[in-house]
Amino acid sequence: MRITLKQLDVFAAVAREGSVTRASEWLNLTQSATSMALSDLENQLGEKVFDRVGRRLQINDLGHRLLPLALEAVARVREIEDICKGDLPGSGRLRIGASLSVGNYLMPQRIGDYLQLHPEAEISLDVGNTRHVIESVRQFTCDIGFIEGFCHDPDIDVLPWVDDELVIFASPEHPLAQKPSLSAEDLGLAQWILREPGSGTREVFDNAVAGKLVGLNVRLELSHTEAIRRAVEANIGLGCASRMTLQEVHDAGRIVILDTPFLDLRRSLFVLRHKNKYTTRGLRRFLAACGVNLPE
Repeated sequence: MRITLKQLDVFAAVAREGSVTRASEWLNLTQSATSMALSDLENQLGEKVFDRVGRRLQINDLGHRLLPLALEAVARVREIEDICKGDLPGSGRLRIGASLSVGNYLMPQRIGDYLQLHPEAEISLDVGNTRHVIESVRQFTCDIGFIEGFCHDPDIDVLPWVDDELVIFASPEHPLAQKPSLSAEDLGLAQWILREPGSGTREVFDNAVAGKLVGLNVRLELSHTEAIRRAVEANIGLGCASRMTLQEVHDAGRIVILDTPFLDLRRSLFVLRHKNKYTTRGLRRFLAACGVNLPE
């Protein structure tokens, strides 16, 4: 059996992109060359690694077992090439997944700082809710994930990163913004604008209010903190978001942060890494720049 690195690279790209067309664009190969390399690999193995579902290629059980090995083989060879070419240890491609608050408010600065130190690096950032990031790490479409919720996937290592705090906020015109002190009953009678189920913010909020707010009246569920903030500013209801995402509008007096000592809205942000994911020098350097030092 003579499996080539090109075949493994094509296999990994098709697994990530879900189609030969998109994989060929990523690899800068023709579609026919990509199809041929994938076909040659399956002929070498004597097994299919994808199920054909219409025009889409769905990785099968054998493909799932082989994918981390293929990714590691390709990554190790690229590192050998980089070392021999004298490339810096921060070089190479990194695919980062981040949940919305992290991706919009924390990652841009950290990526910018890293690129200042390692201008040769290529970084892509995929922003979605926590559930999306977990799935991206699980499917190896992202090298690393940063989330604001919880992850219980047995195939993923969850590493503590930084602390954060959610707050309840309202328009200055909202009746509760005028009250000197609030109770859980006050919040239970209010209308709410919240993140969608599957987001880390919503999960922390639901856990915090469980058993304390009866009959929660959710008027709107929105997928972006910015949309929630604007709806709260329009006095449609109360919102819940990370304090770091509200600093500017709070300082401008466009929202009021409510004092709710009866709710524990503290949370940790986490880094996700697939247990079978090979950690390249570039990925290790980026995580160290974010304050995450992996064991050797």
